[in-house]
Amino acid sequence: MAPGGNRGWLLRLVIAFGCAQGAVSMARPAVSYRALALGADERAVGVIAGVYALFPLFAAVPLGRRTDHGRCAPLLPVGVVLIAGGCALSGLTGSLVAMALWSGVMGLGHLCFVIGAQSLVARQSAPHEQDRNFGHFTIGASLGQLAGPIAAGGLIGGPDRAGSSALALLVAGAGAAVAFTSLWRIEDDTAAKNRTAGGSRVPVGRILRTRGVPAGILVSLSVLSATDILTAYLPVVGEHRGIAPSVVGVLLSVRAAASIACRLVLTPLLRLLGRTALLVVTCALAALLCAGVALPVPVWALGAMLAVLGFCLGVGQPLSMTTVVQAAPEDARSTALALRLTGNRLGQAAAPAGAGLIAGLAGVAAPFVLLGALLLLSAGVALRAPGTAPRPEAGERRGRPGLRRTSDI
Repeated sequence: MAPGGNRGWLLRLVIAFGCAQGAVSMARPAVSYRALALGADERAVGVIAGVYALFPLFAAVPLGRRTDHGRCAPLLPVGVVLIAGGCALSGLTGSLVAMALWSGVMGLGHLCFVIGAQSLVARQSAPHEQDRNFGHFTIGASLGQLAGPIAAGGLIGGPDRAGSSALALLVAGAGAAVAFTSLWRIEDDTAAKNRTAGGSRVPVGRILRTRGVPAGILVSLSVLSATDILTAYLPVVGEHRGIAPSVVGVLLSVRAAASIACRLVLTPLLRLLGRTALLVVTCALAALLCAGVALPVPVWALGAMLAVLGFCLGVGQPLSMTTVVQAAPEDARSTALALRLTGNRLGQAAAPAGAGLIAGLAGVAAPFVLLGALLLLSAGVALRAPGTAPRPEAGERRGRPGLRRTSDI
């Protein structure tokens, strides 16, 4: 299948990603509630949430290197197995240390799946389709983020919070396994060419110095950190403000639904504003809304803020993927995407732990103010960053992405 051909693979990938992400999005708040029920404080919750990103932090670049000249598809089932196992075992253990360990396994599984899936989208998409296909791909993530918290909120509650959260984690593990039903027909048709092409490895330093790559990494880190802190810490905010777990689940799902809506209209938004303006406006608005979560507003107002915030956060991930892919050297695109994921995991490791420390010192709403500052910084970096845009005719002639510099990215 040539890039830009039959899109059945993309639909199957979106379905599989939705199942895998749904399991993770269900497990993350469940882990927080279970840790609280087992006696953890805000700092311990932050540490456990941070361990989720610790293993992936060291594994991303080696996996990306392997994927640059190998197959992407085998990483998908490996990721599903690790996600399912990490979810289920987090629910079976009664130790906070063991919960942190299995949370890390879950994060490693998510990394394997995402590296394989993102590399597959980059290879199988024609240059002019990358923004759209990455946007559609991330709809799978948003669908999972929509369903997961609602399912967790529906299962967690009552006097036995430890038992109900354990049940939610077991259900999340079973949900991850459903992804196998869509994975079996996904193949990487560009793998043989990439394996024979071989080639020397592009140094990591050169990739990071490539104009546009650092900006894409920072935007992605900021957006994912905001999403991660919302998922892990909104339950803590809810506990302090007397918001029921079921309502917290609905609030998190409102944010995810808004991200889905954003990605469905991403192409016309790009035509209207261009990539640079769209990134700058949404990052700046998301910064203000993240800081607004710290305010003691009514639940309906919090829901409205999360809806707009979700729409803004929905822009950053797909556009940062395209920015990194188009800026990176052609034979190091999987490694560049892995570096982007390394930045994401660095943010996921540092942000929850930092949030736990800040929450312990200044209150549970304070981390959201810090997130606002980080997103504002990303808006400034995106404003100054150069962009690349696909040149469809060139990409179609050569069968691989072609690039041209433009002023609107």
